[in-house]
Amino acid sequence: MKKVVIFGVGLIGGSFALALRQAHAVSEVVGFGRSPATLLQAQQLGIIDRIGIDVAQEVGDADLVLLATPVGQMAEIMQRIAPHLGSHTLVSDGGSTKCDVVAAARAFLGDKIAQFVPAHPIAGAEQSGAAAARAELYVDKKVVLTPLPENSAAAVAQVRQAWEACGAKVSELTAQEHDQVFASVSHLPHLLSFALVHDLSQRDNRDVLLSFAASGFRDFTRIAASSPEMWRDICLSNRDALMQELMQYAQELHVLYQALEQRDADTLEDVFSEARKVRSNWTQQ
Repeated sequence: MKKVVIFGVGLIGGSFALALRQAHAVSEVVGFGRSPATLLQAQQLGIIDRIGIDVAQEVGDADLVLLATPVGQMAEIMQRIAPHLGSHTLVSDGGSTKCDVVAAARAFLGDKIAQFVPAHPIAGAEQSGAAAARAELYVDKKVVLTPLPENSAAAVAQVRQAWEACGAKVSELTAQEHDQVFASVSHLPHLLSFALVHDLSQRDNRDVLLSFAASGFRDFTRIAASSPEMWRDICLSNRDALMQELMQYAQELHVLYQALEQRDADTLEDVFSEARKVRSNWTQQ
């Protein structure tokens, strides 16, 4: 690609740029963002070649525009870029939810909807910002594309090739399938991690509790160090599926509560054994 334009040059967008550079898959990267300081840092780190000034000028001749901002900001960006997209310019995103992003694209990209190929790289980290970006972030990590009926095979292939150049393993789901799957295995765990840390933070003996917290607590709560803004948007965007997961998880907690209340050792051991077996099999895949 001759030119890639990235909105949001933090962990996701910055790593995408660095990976493409390392693979010699792009000649020029232009960055847009809300923070001039972050954009300047991204330029100094070699993530982008230039800081974008004029949206119309930059997206008109771009091969690919990547929206790597929190999902709550994507609709406004789509509205800004829609009138200026070149006929060959593809648009993709790195959002953790897909149904809401697709709806925004249909609303604001209009007759250029066929140029939008939604994507979700499964390679986040608790760090954020340009300084967190690294070229190896996507190596052997999954990226899910959720192609639209309007997308041409060539458009999907081009976005796939861009992510594969970053070292990613690319899969495809529908937007609906994606949001249901990730409500279970990503959005719910983040919500639970944030909730546990918040619960402890409200207690009078918080400092004592945290002073004795060890590796188990650290492992479980690592993702509570993630961006609050990003995860606020994700939770609200995937609200319905996430509420269903919360209800199901609450039922599981109630089973454990009853087992403890009744001193039911068999149930506790059965639950723990099944969980251990499933996780062990998963980690060996």
